[in-house]
Amino acid sequence: MSLFKARDWWAAVLGEGEEFDQGCLCVGDVDNSGSGHDKIVVGSYMGMLRVFSPHPAKPGEPSPAHSQLLEVQLRDPVIQVEVGKFVSCSDLLHLAVLHPRKLSVYSISGTAGNVEHGVQYQLKRVYEHNLQRTACNMTYGTFGGVTDHHSMCIQSMDGMLMFFEQESYSFGRFLPGFLLPGPLCYCSRTDTFLTVSSARQVESYRYETLAVATDAETRQDAEQHGKTAGKRLTADWTLVLGEQALDLSVPSFSLSSSSIFVCGERNLYCLKDNGHIRFMKKLEYNPSCFLPYSSVSEGTTNTLVGNHNNMLLVYQDVTLKWAAQLSCSPVAVRLANFPDLKGVVVTLSNEGHLQCSYMGTDPSFFSTPKVDAREQDYSQIDTEMKSLQRVIRQATRTQADILPVAETDEDLTVTATVSTNMDSTSQALIPDIDGLPVPSVTVKIKVTSRCALQGPKLTVCVQPPLAVTQDQLVLEPLGVGSTTVVAFSAFLNGHYPPADLTGDVAVSYSSPTELNPAGIPRVAQCKFSLPLRLVCCPSAPSKNAKYKITVDTNKPPVNLSDVFPDFLEKSEDKEGNALAFHFLSGPRVTVMASKTSQRYRIQSESFEDIWLVAKELVQRFDRHFAKQGVKDFRNSFAGPIPLAEYFETVDHHFELRVSAEKYQDLLSERAVQFRAIQRRLLTRFKDKTPAPLQNLDTLMEGTYRQVIALADAAEENRACLNQAFVRLRSATHLLILLVSLWQGLNTEQNAILEATLLPLLQDTPQLGWEESVDAAVSHLLRTCLSRSPKDQALSLSTSQLNMPKDTVRLKKHITLLCDRLGKGGRLSLASEANVPTPVMMPGGCEPIAEAVMDLEEPPLQEESATKFIKKKQPSKKIKSKTDKESKDKKVSAEGAVKETVEETAEEPVKEVKKEKKESSKEKKESTKEPKEPKDPGKESKKDSLKESKEKKESSKEKKESSKESGKESSKDTSKESLKEPGKEKVSRKSSVKVKEKKKEPDAAAGEG
Repeated sequence: MSLFKARDWWAAVLGEGEEFDQGCLCVGDVDNSGSGHDKIVVGSYMGMLRVFSPHPAKPGEPSPAHSQLLEVQLRDPVIQVEVGKFVSCSDLLHLAVLHPRKLSVYSISGTAGNVEHGVQYQLKRVYEHNLQRTACNMTYGTFGGVTDHHSMCIQSMDGMLMFFEQESYSFGRFLPGFLLPGPLCYCSRTDTFLTVSSARQVESYRYETLAVATDAETRQDAEQHGKTAGKRLTADWTLVLGEQALDLSVPSFSLSSSSIFVCGERNLYCLKDNGHIRFMKKLEYNPSCFLPYSSVSEGTTNTLVGNHNNMLLVYQDVTLKWAAQLSCSPVAVRLANFPDLKGVVVTLSNEGHLQCSYMGTDPSFFSTPKVDAREQDYSQIDTEMKSLQRVIRQATRTQADILPVAETDEDLTVTATVSTNMDSTSQALIPDIDGLPVPSVTVKIKVTSRCALQGPKLTVCVQPPLAVTQDQLVLEPLGVGSTTVVAFSAFLNGHYPPADLTGDVAVSYSSPTELNPAGIPRVAQCKFSLPLRLVCCPSAPSKNAKYKITVDTNKPPVNLSDVFPDFLEKSEDKEGNALAFHFLSGPRVTVMASKTSQRYRIQSESFEDIWLVAKELVQRFDRHFAKQGVKDFRNSFAGPIPLAEYFETVDHHFELRVSAEKYQDLLSERAVQFRAIQRRLLTRFKDKTPAPLQNLDTLMEGTYRQVIALADAAEENRACLNQAFVRLRSATHLLILLVSLWQGLNTEQNAILEATLLPLLQDTPQLGWEESVDAAVSHLLRTCLSRSPKDQALSLSTSQLNMPKDTVRLKKHITLLCDRLGKGGRLSLASEANVPTPVMMPGGCEPIAEAVMDLEEPPLQEESATKFIKKKQPSKKIKSKTDKESKDKKVSAEGAVKETVEETAEEPVKEVKKEKKESSKEKKESTKEPKEPKDPGKESKKDSLKESKEKKESSKEKKESSKESGKESSKDTSKESLKEPGKEKVSRKSSVKVKEKKKEPDAAAGEG
């Protein structure tokens, strides 16, 4: 709603039950009074023609009836009224009235009365044209450059333009490709007619082209003449709008400005005379009418736009300058000059509300009433606060009671039941894989409705390469309390194991209500788990394997035969200490239970295939001990985390992604080459004089073969990429399981880790797994796994995700993630910084303090370093140097020396030489200072005095300032030596190197 309201100057209500449209209003000096003041002419669909000369009512004139000059009832509905020079023998203005089957031209004259009642006006018909076709709208202008008189053009409902030169009919032309009539306008600057066709495009036709085109009585004749003889009617230019136009307008108030305005359903366009867009304005409402008019600013145009929210908006080009509220929605708007006021906005609604208004504001005399100032009763406020807190505490205690019970009273309940036995007759599309039969299992879906439901549709989704016999079903409409059971079979449909054995069932339906009988769309879901026996079968256990994982428990070992009763067919171990699973795709996984300890080993030749067996083992252990009533049972993993094996799967997947891009580039190059050869051959074949092909046909055939070969290779690589992504998901699931058992993550933390490492269900060319996981892991390292609250990131990274060049950065971040979790980091989505708590590592060592404040790899201990990624060894020079300095050091300082040695080993040789020079200078300068000051307080005072002196002298002598800074660094090291006496040299060197190392990751981050 607008803040301002249009100020009413004059208003009238025209009749009752009459209808009006945008063509029913026009303004002009229709009675030729010579004063230059306009009159308002209004016609209605009921055939009423009215003429008004508005003026505000004076105190002695309570009724606006004196403003109406004429009211005539015509026999036919009035479609459009226009004022112009329509009579050949007269220069006076006449009124043209368009009826559905007739065009009439009238003259309005006034006769002065002999009494005080005023002037008497009369309507006299000059001439009329009977139309052969039903008219839609019309326009007028100086067609063909004739400046004395106005000609008229009428558009019929079937797309014919009928031209009239005053009293005579000129010709008629059919518009090409016509379906429905649109707005019509004439541009005198270019002598063209503009319209918007049903193809939603602006079309421009020159009058000269229309005049010389072939004449025809019907559209079929026009099409036939256009094909055989004569000149065919074509548009001068077209512009696609993409939406239907409400009105067209070509303002003629300035010869310098050449603009065509088009008001669409959602946009306002301003075009040049050649059809190019000058500017456009997207409207956030549905316009009802518009009118361009002259602006005070040179080079701009103002536009009045009315909408269906009773608003009148004023735009200067694309800038909204004013908005005013009207009393009704306008369908036509004009500007008029009256004796008492110029530039009045005349609006007409479809119900006949004629209003003359102007922009402005009325002063508001409303004053806010004073509020009685009462003193606050703090005791009463305190009592109310306590009562509210009591209510909040009770609500939090009984939160389950106040939650909505929508879940228990669902309109539709979906339950899934998986059969415990395999199907007797397998429904699999692949009968066997490597000689092993592929089984199938039956899943039954039970759908129960509580009320009448319409159009239920059931959809089943399983993870590839699993498949079902039917994934979509259309159920019959469900009545009150009805139950429907649907059965289907699931089976393996690929030569590799799936990453997940769970499936989803979704039932979409419409629930009718009182306000919406058609129904509100709703969805009911449920999950089901397929048995492990579906993808593997029992086999003989193997003793040796490449990949091994050990799971610890806190209870005595159990017989594997009791945990896996469905895999005892080929088990040779009667004691139940070993069990083997043979996947249908080939690999074998063996589970071995220790006879003496509480450990279970899972081993296989394929790392990712361990996932399904490890998951099944952990779940069955939980169920087994839960049945026995054991509540404190816990699985654990002692480590190390097999990151090196996991990174092999990551690298394989990334290589296939790189290959896919290479194939895509090669295929694009060969396709461009193939099209170029085709164009050359087509040119040769079209040439009238035959010319040799110059082996273009052989080149085309060879290129075609290359395109086919590349397409086949790309398709094969895509299939391998899909398989590699499934294996990567399996390996990632296994990594998440091991980290969860390693650190004892709860359900929420496990969900965060799974969302971080498995953000995608499938790979796409636009977004891959590597860049998604790298962004997610980096976010965790900056937020909940940051080293301190100061390092925590306050905002999300908004950089675009692109495919990385390699996986080095990703593997480094995943390694750092595991290291932070191992040091006590907690996964959380809370906004507070999560400082890692010192906990005991699985190897029995405490975590060391971290000094580097970035996301690069921290200095790890010797034991933790061997668990993840091996670091580069330091050079011999640095080793010898550190060996000499580490003779007199204690065990507590050895960790810091190792950190600095490992960090400096990764730097270039030049930086190592610089560090040597700087350390030697620092040693020389530090010898001038006392090694062990007796009084720390005095030393700090001396430091402050010397620092102030250095600041004063730095402005005078720049050379000495570098020496002074060296002294300051030596003083800092001497301060550190106060904390650990006897270790002065070690603390100085390590502190300097740590400071220098802090700067290096920043530079590395800038390069990254």
